[in-house]
Amino acid sequence: MRANMHYKRFGCNVASMNGVNVLKSAIVIGPNNSGKTNFVRIVSDLKKFIFGKNDVWERNLFSSNPIVEIGVSFLENEKEYVFEFKYDTSKKEYIYERLSVVEGEGRKYAKEVDLILRDTIKLQYYIEGTDNSDALRYASKGNILVYTGNADVFPFLSEAKKILHGFASRIDVLNMNSISISKTIDMMKSSDDTNRKIAGFVKNADLFLEDYRYLNDAEASVMYREHDIHHINGVEQIDTGSQDVLIEQMHLASVYKGITLPSIFFDSSGTKKIAALASYIIDALEHGKILVIDELDNGLHFRLTRSIISMFNNDLNRCAQLIATVHDPSLLDCQTLFRKEQIWFTHKDLENTYLYSLAEFKSDKDKVRETSDLINKYWKGYFGAMPEPDLFSTLLEVTGNGKDSDN
Repeated sequence: MRANMHYKRFGCNVASMNGVNVLKSAIVIGPNNSGKTNFVRIVSDLKKFIFGKNDVWERNLFSSNPIVEIGVSFLENEKEYVFEFKYDTSKKEYIYERLSVVEGEGRKYAKEVDLILRDTIKLQYYIEGTDNSDALRYASKGNILVYTGNADVFPFLSEAKKILHGFASRIDVLNMNSISISKTIDMMKSSDDTNRKIAGFVKNADLFLEDYRYLNDAEASVMYREHDIHHINGVEQIDTGSQDVLIEQMHLASVYKGITLPSIFFDSSGTKKIAALASYIIDALEHGKILVIDELDNGLHFRLTRSIISMFNNDLNRCAQLIATVHDPSLLDCQTLFRKEQIWFTHKDLENTYLYSLAEFKSDKDKVRETSDLINKYWKGYFGAMPEPDLFSTLLEVTGNGKDSDN
């Protein structure tokens, strides 16, 4: 999500660190089943993999090629790194891996300097800080070197592991269809300051709430006794994950017109999603995290979705990043919300899935400018990424008016 600094609009949407200009937010829009969720899943699996989960990669069922290739560039400790690998799903071996650091001022003079290289096809091996790199050929190929290499022989492996873990620890991946309230509960219990910030976020989300609180056992008992509530059967909940989390959720209270009520009974599903999302957003903004959300606009009013994106684009946000898949075409807005390279599309044909940016559509060639009516162009299919449902055929069939009907 690198920014193109030839564009001068919305400079506040860009975070600059050590000469690297990175977008603070980006959206991915496209039809159902066109690859948006797979993009999010890859980020999630990459995080799991970096932390040692090694069974996340599967071959592409629609290709005879057994090789999975993953690559990512990221900032850690104010340096830019590139990490990439190739995994043979048939042999269950990592046949290639490389960790490099980008050096040089500006993109014109930047170059990638290898820190770790293992290429089992070309028989190339290198590791920073040792003259014995050729010994890497004998390391197990069942995982990447930070897990299979001998750190006593290759001390840099410990440093490389810290670099990768530092990056992965800053990634949070969410799905708005199954977002858990657990993080919000834990943060509200951790300190009065955090409790106040989450309550403020929920109250300020254009709701009719006067307050949002986590009650202790005694306070919760009084609330339920006052309202004579004994069971929760049939009550819609945010994904709880366990009975313990469900019990904790019963301590969340919303105040309407001076009356303290159990959130689990009286808040809408959208309000519960806002409360669950609040902790992730606050944590990301405070600690410079990368927040990746599948279907951010699911269950949220479009103005709230825009406000969340604007929080990340704001000058007050120094280094947190939001990447989200969406369906709402009103977010295609380069006049008040986004730079062109912040808007991405997914498109699928019989052979491939494509991920491409609005910035690839040029002002002079394609007549796409920041001032263009992007929503209208999207509706007309100008950018691709537009579903073409034919549900009228189903209507004809179910009503007995189809071509095979006896009527």
